[in-house]
Amino acid sequence: MGTYNPAMRLGIAQINPHVGHLDRNLAVILARIDEAHRKGCDLVVFPELSLCGYLPCDLLWRSGFLERMEEALQKIVRASKGIGVIAGGVSFKIHRESANLSDPSSLLDGAATTLFNAAFLIEDGKLLGQEVKLLLPSFDVYSEKRYFTPGPGAQVFDFRGTRLGINICEDFWVDDGPTDTQASLGAEWVINISASPFFAGKAAIRRRLAAKRAKENGITFIYVNCVGGQDDIVYDGGSFIVSPEGDLLFQAPFFTEGLFVLDLEGLAPVPPPREEAIPLVHRAILLGICDYVRKNGFSRVIVGLSGGVDSALVTALAVEALGPDAVTCVFLPSEITSQESREDALEVARRLSIEFLEIPIEGVHAAYRSILSHPPTGLTEENLQARTRGVLLMALANERNALVLTPGNKSEIAVGYNTLYGDTVGALAPIADLYKTQVYQLAEAMGDRIPKRVVKKAPTAELRPGQRDEDDLPPYSVLDALLIELIEKNASREELIAHGFPKKTVEEILTRYYRSEYKRRQLPPGIKVSLKAFGIGRRMPITHAYRD
Repeated sequence: MGTYNPAMRLGIAQINPHVGHLDRNLAVILARIDEAHRKGCDLVVFPELSLCGYLPCDLLWRSGFLERMEEALQKIVRASKGIGVIAGGVSFKIHRESANLSDPSSLLDGAATTLFNAAFLIEDGKLLGQEVKLLLPSFDVYSEKRYFTPGPGAQVFDFRGTRLGINICEDFWVDDGPTDTQASLGAEWVINISASPFFAGKAAIRRRLAAKRAKENGITFIYVNCVGGQDDIVYDGGSFIVSPEGDLLFQAPFFTEGLFVLDLEGLAPVPPPREEAIPLVHRAILLGICDYVRKNGFSRVIVGLSGGVDSALVTALAVEALGPDAVTCVFLPSEITSQESREDALEVARRLSIEFLEIPIEGVHAAYRSILSHPPTGLTEENLQARTRGVLLMALANERNALVLTPGNKSEIAVGYNTLYGDTVGALAPIADLYKTQVYQLAEAMGDRIPKRVVKKAPTAELRPGQRDEDDLPPYSVLDALLIELIEKNASREELIAHGFPKKTVEEILTRYYRSEYKRRQLPPGIKVSLKAFGIGRRMPITHAYRD
């Protein structure tokens, strides 16, 4: 049975690292160490790769990157007087005299340099040791085997009267893994430092797994996760502690930075938080927008506001994430655009108290048409309208040093129901991992910020008179159910038909799905909120003949 050290005070530093911003990350870590020391902590724990952010990818091969990280680590060691620190970073070994940190070509040679995803245990001005990640994920959004080498084996440290095991993210996800080994070596606590991405429902999975590990091994399990947005990934925080009996003793908030100071002797079981999918997805997208914009050095965004629910939702989310002064909406009517769409776009802007620009596209669109030897018709004509809007949005973004947010949803992206270089232009697609039915759910949850008429009206791109999405696609309730089976569960053609979807519908959607891979490859990053998102975690060839 695991025991608590009655004198132990723990600090959980749930921080938001900025990938590659070593100076900023170091400053945050040093500030939290100082705060933890002032609050009497014996040990303060930071997330996985907190020194450099997760995942630096090929930055690890850049000249000077490892050297600067080593310098940062030494500053943390010097700042640890009177306190213990666990921080995540990169450990490395140089195997040849010819290899050096200032020569990136030597680092690319695996025989010259070996990199490790490491947790450093530091106390009172000394580096006591390090634990190296054993299980390197290379699936979904992960690619650690490209960069890191597994550690030699799990170990246990003596820290102020407690036998302490440290492991890193994936190390606790497998049975008979490092956690079990550390328990067999006498660990009373196991601390897992993580950079674990969000998807709806994942927090409960983590807690159940941690409770299983704790009960099986009679240990106290401490889980420390980072928080923040990184490209298309969001880290949700939600650090926690589980008792040897499997009870939840502490739950940190989600999507929030902070130092959480805990006297372990006084911890008692607490109920797990309620975790409804749509509110969590809402918060994940807000954090994803905010960090993508700010960490890339921007402060303003532009949204093409059509009067439809997708662009209205993206606009409302942007305002909530960045503030109304940071958001400009642009209404780009053509001769086909209805008066209702204009009224709805104006009402969204009024309710959100944001700048509203109206730029008719007829003149630019006509100029494009006049250049072509034959006036475009049909789909070409429709796409030319969308691309005219895209050109104007990007021009305005250039003029204002702003980013364009793209309103595409997962249903449209899955079947290619969009215009490449038209409504797909932009820097970030905030709702790209929401099916259309989820778009409606989140729009409803936004309350009065989005008019009910916008939510309830039939969706249309308004690229031809009388156009409705469901003239070209199945009803979204049917389409989304089919896409969930296809994308999330990898269902085959035969399995989709066996689930009751009409054969003709299955054939049409599969054709659209496979045919539009080239479009998806060129889309802006979208914020991952599901188990399987379009993006870095899904790798499909563009050129292939498979259609099952």
